Order: sequence, then C-alpha cells, then structure tokens
Amino acid sequence: MSTEVKSDLYKDAGVDIDLAQNLLKRVKEKISDTRRPEMLAPIGGFGGMFRIDLKKYKNPVLVSSIDGVGTKLMVAMMMEKYDTIGYDIVNHCINDIAVQGAEPVFFMDYIGIGKLRSPLYEQVLEGIADACKTANCAVLGGETAEMPGMYGNDFDLVGVISGLVEEDRLITGEKIKAGYAAIGLASNGLHTNGYSLARKVLFKQCGYTVHSTPEELRGESIGEALLKPHTCYWPAISRALASEKLDLDGMAHITGGGLYDNVPRVLPEDVDVVFDKNALPVPPIFKLIVAKGGIGPVEAYRVFNMGIGMVWFVPAEQAKTALKICSEAGFKAAVCGKVVSGKRQVTVL
Repeated sequence: MSTEVKSDLYKDAGVDIDLAQNLLKRVKEKISDTRRPEMLAPIGGFGGMFRIDLKKYKNPVLVSSIDGVGTKLMVAMMMEKYDTIGYDIVNHCINDIAVQGAEPVFFMDYIGIGKLRSPLYEQVLEGIADACKTANCAVLGGETAEMPGMYGNDFDLVGVISGLVEEDRLITGEKIKAGYAAIGLASNGLHTNGYSLARKVLFKQCGYTVHSTPEELRGESIGEALLKPHTCYWPAISRALASEKLDLDGMAHITGGGLYDNVPRVLPEDVDVVFDKNALPVPPIFKLIVAKGGIGPVEAYRVFNMGIGMVWFVPAEQAKTALKICSEAGFKAAVCGKVVSGKRQVTVL
C-alpha cells in the first residue's frame, strides 16, 4: 500500500510533516554525537532506553527535573537569534539536579510551536546537542509539536533531565551548620529568570529595543546582554564532588526566587544565611534594570540572581579549597555569606 500523500490538507491546516522530518535530518548528526554507551536504541524510537551501569553505581538514585526557558524566548524572537536557547534549557536543568550531587546522564526536549520554521528549529536543537555533549549528557529523545492556532508565531521550549548519584552521596543540605561559609559562583546575567520584569522595564518603560546600547552596558546591546546563555556549573561541581579535601554539604541553584527563596530549600531548620551583596560583581544588565525600574533591593534579590548563579555551603576552613576548585574549573567565585543560627531565613546586606 502506498504511503504517498495525495493531498496537502494537513499542510493547508498548518502542519507540515515533511518539513519537520527534513529539518530534523539536518541536526541528527549533532544529536547522535551526544550518545553515551548506556543508550540502547537509536534516537527516533517511541521511547528512549538507557541502561544504568551497575558496575559504576551500587545503589543508584535517579534524580530528575523539568523546566522551561520562560519569556527569554520572546527576546530570542525579537533578536531572531536562537543558537543560545538550547544551552539555556540544558544548563538550567543540569544545575537543578547537580545541586543534589547527580551526574547528568540523559536529556529530553519538547518544542511546542505555532509554525515550524528554519533556522529556528535547527539552531535550538543544535544548541541542545552542543550543551549536552559538553556535559557528557545524552540526548535521549524529544518531541516537536506544531500547533497552529495554539501558539501563533510563538514557541515554547521545555527540557527534562535525569541524573544518577549513589544514595550515600546525595547532597541534601542536612549537614549545613552555623559557621559554614557560603561560596557564591558568579552568573553572567539573568540566566533564565526574571525576564517578564526585565522586558517590562527595558522595552515598555524605557522604550529600548534589543539593539539599543545604553552606556551602562559598555558597548553591549540590550539583546546581547539578555541572551547570554545560562551558565552550567557542572564542571566545578564534578571537581568538587571528586575532591577528598572538600565537604560540599549543600548547594542551591539561584533561579526564580533568587537568594531569598532558593537558599532556604537546602537549609536545616535551625540556621539562617547572611549574604554580602558586594562579594561578587553585579553584572551591568541588573544595575540597568534595577535603576530604570525603581526596583527595591529585596525585590531585586528575589526576582533576579543579581550575579550569584549558585551557592555552595562548606565548612569555613575549607572555603579556600572550594574557591580553588571553582577557579581551576574556570569560574569566578567568592565567599559571599555565612551560616548562622536561626530559622531558615536569608538576609542580604
């Protein structure tokens, strides 16, 4: 029986199956480059299969997370630049499970779009593949849903990641005590949070475009500053986990909610953390948004990461070791706070 389509009714309704297949072929080689030996089937099956290496893990715990890029996608569409969006979703997801000590092992993506188009599709998937390859994380599969009438000209991007960690090496934060040091790892900008407020201030209130270059950004355009990809902290975390000289007893990924909401998620009930907001430089894009929007300090540090993309908690006497590990992995870091007795509260001074 022939499968040749005799009409274009589905295409006329807004869904082009052939285009989707042709665009996917262009990026399959890059996606295949992320393959790990634990994968049991080629990409394209109904379900991705991944064998857990029981020679490496004795009591493995699977750690999974799901997230999206949010309205940063709107900035990408304004710039017509999509090559960093894949990095955003992968790196955000990796950080979310890495703070529990999990090695990222496979990733899956979902793209929902009103009208499939090139080069958006290839650039997004190539970014996902490149980010996964850098982290030795397999792209196990994905889904693209072309839905005219649902998204219009917009699209959404979601990622699901799974990682593995030995049960006795899970990092929960329960060992954090008063006297511990908080190590801040620098961010390069907004990462993937706070874009609704940033867009309101910069584009609606100030009238900037993505091509505007206010002097506060030192030659960088608004769009370039906003599209800097989410930093992946796994290279530093993996070194720290392998070190016999460091007790990394807690980590917090600073996403939506900032220091105020994310840090308490890993704190025991009997401690607080006092942060020094001057410990790491605040990227110029934050200073611009805060000044132009008249945003108070508490709201700023709750909506945005304000230059601190991740926080580690280590015994105070091991702070220098933690900073050295971060530096050797290529990250700027500083002691940005201290743990004190309290009730799981955060203060930023």
